[in-house]
Amino acid sequence: METQNITLALPKSVLRKVKLIAVQRNTSVSQLLTEVLEKLVQQEDRYTQARRRHLQLLEQGLDLGTCGQNPASRDALHERH
Repeated sequence: METQNITLALPKSVLRKVKLIAVQRNTSVSQLLTEVLEKLVQQEDRYTQARRRHLQLLEQGLDLGTCGQNPASRDALHERH
């Protein structure tokens, strides 16, 4: 995989904590941030795919077993006994 360097400005307090987390996980800050950003991209991709699938289902409609017919009138469905 081809990589590209970037410049990132973080508050010193955040950077200090990120460095500690990286040491605890036996990795570098660069690798830690790469993993976090890769997970974010994957989540966004999955969300986009799920949204596309669900919008397609909404457009197609679902077969509710009524064969397109309304089995009862609204009044009959809401009739109180």
